[in-house]
Amino acid sequence: NAMQVFYGGSYASNFNQFGKQYRVMVQADTAYRASPEGLSKIFVRNATGAMAPITEFVTLKRIYGPESLSRFNLFTAISVNGSPKEGTSSGQALVAIQEVAQQLPAGYGFEFSGISREEQGSGKQSLYIFALSLVFVYLLLSAQYESYILPFAVLLSIPIGLSGTYLFAKIFGIDNNIYLQISIIMLIGLLAKNAILIIEFSLGRRRGGMPIAEAALEGAKARLRPILMTSFAFVFGLMPLLFASGAGANGNRSIGAGAIGGMLFGTLVGVFFVPVLFLIFESLQERISGPPKTQEQLEAEEAEGGPPEKQAEPKPDDQQPDPKQMPQPAMA
Repeated sequence: NAMQVFYGGSYASNFNQFGKQYRVMVQADTAYRASPEGLSKIFVRNATGAMAPITEFVTLKRIYGPESLSRFNLFTAISVNGSPKEGTSSGQALVAIQEVAQQLPAGYGFEFSGISREEQGSGKQSLYIFALSLVFVYLLLSAQYESYILPFAVLLSIPIGLSGTYLFAKIFGIDNNIYLQISIIMLIGLLAKNAILIIEFSLGRRRGGMPIAEAALEGAKARLRPILMTSFAFVFGLMPLLFASGAGANGNRSIGAGAIGGMLFGTLVGVFFVPVLFLIFESLQERISGPPKTQEQLEAEEAEGGPPEKQAEPKPDDQQPDPKQMPQPAMA
């Protein structure tokens, strides 16, 4: 208790002054606790009531250690900070740290904290978001085409454009960050839109009686110009993001490179693959459920499908009397 009061200080009381409350702390002056010799000036009362220096009861020994100890989850811990090198994502850096941590000796462990802990916990959520967006696209297309097979022609055309996203990211030295993932989610809808336009017109030609291959080619020809116009307008609109500078430039470049690369690759290459995919899956659909009915067949069924009209039966008042049942005139 004496050493605590002299060296560490002890709270004694409060006093009020100038409308404020101040705490009273009991502690030895700095000059008396700056050197080891200060212990000989501290006296405590022994069992006989005499005052004895505290050096008779304690021994001072010099040791070396850290100025402060950090703890994490109630365990003594060492804080390690790092940052990924250029061209490497934070997710790859976390994986590298985990690989190195596996080499720690027995009795040692590791945990992430702060933003790294949040990123590790939410890293798998992006996969669920991508899968959920594809599921919604598939369900909407199934309802539109009234088929569970033909929507795969749209879904399988999306990776063609996404490959351009990662190609541009590699060219411009952009890692797989959250901004690039946002552009990927955006491209899923835009690339699906282009494929939907081609397949919609091809399906209309097929229902008009054209062969499947010719219908796929005609659908691509009919929608080629609108697709090129809208896609290139989108690409030129994102050019400022690709060459952005200043605050937030890295995020803008990631979105610009991902969206431009995916749209260019999906437009220039996808227009050749979508008709082929339509040919494959429409042929598979017709093998299962038969060829679609043409417009003439639908009109003929609509004309003949109605119930025949019933002829109105004559009312009893309108019936003509039977000549045999009529009374004969009496003969004189």
